[in-house]
Amino acid sequence: MREITIATVQMKPALGEMEDNLVKMSDFVSKIASQQRVDLIVFPELVTSGYELGVRFTELAQRVPGPTVNLMAQRAAEFGVHIAFGMVTKERVESILFNSAVLVGPEGELVGQYNKVHLRGEERMAFREGFRLPVFETEIGQIGLMLGWDVAFPEVARSLALDGAELLCVLANWEAGQTEEWATYVRARAYENAIYVAAANRVGEDVTLSFGGESMIVGPRGKVHEALKEKDEESGQPREGYAVARVDLDEVRKCREEHQTLQSRQPTVYRTIVRKY
Repeated sequence: MREITIATVQMKPALGEMEDNLVKMSDFVSKIASQQRVDLIVFPELVTSGYELGVRFTELAQRVPGPTVNLMAQRAAEFGVHIAFGMVTKERVESILFNSAVLVGPEGELVGQYNKVHLRGEERMAFREGFRLPVFETEIGQIGLMLGWDVAFPEVARSLALDGAELLCVLANWEAGQTEEWATYVRARAYENAIYVAAANRVGEDVTLSFGGESMIVGPRGKVHEALKEKDEESGQPREGYAVARVDLDEVRKCREEHQTLQSRQPTVYRTIVRKY
């Protein structure tokens, strides 16, 4: 058995207040790791900055590695845990920004960075599209990273699964009112690829948007191991918090061998999939 413990954090970042958000993230890491042994903590998309920043993303963008990544790497080393989180990053050319997911490891090392491929709406005005879907080899297993709208595209999860991923981390800013769509996508990606999915969706409001939470950890047969659905009694809005589940990554191989979904593919028939619409 290859059992690991995963936590998905459902957090409300303060818009444009990076220092405050990093303090809150550190508090979550400390609280989670002090209550149980945990191997991976997953935060939402753009958790260090908030979502509706427009041109202000340029002010908060950082290189990788950089101050924010170094700080979270220190927290990861302090508690011996992997941490995945979303942030705005930049290349050497200052005008090129990415909506990124970063994974740091328990030795304080940078494991890897993924730049969001599927940008939605106004994201296209702020960020450049990524063009790679990397799978990161870690001591706890093969991990793929996805951001927000990526989960709506079956090709992303399937590509990561075919490249060896056993666990997908979905970091999201999924809007309130669309949580049924969110939950369906997350479970479908797990089910169709016989893979674990740890999905962290933010809560709270920015300027015009509110976000729906329902962070969850789903198994390779679509079983929801743990989910956050609690709402504040006064406002009716989803609460901050975290979900924790212990899973066995060996179940991925067992499910794939039993049901033969990946093995029974006929890729020569699917040529239209890679054709532009």
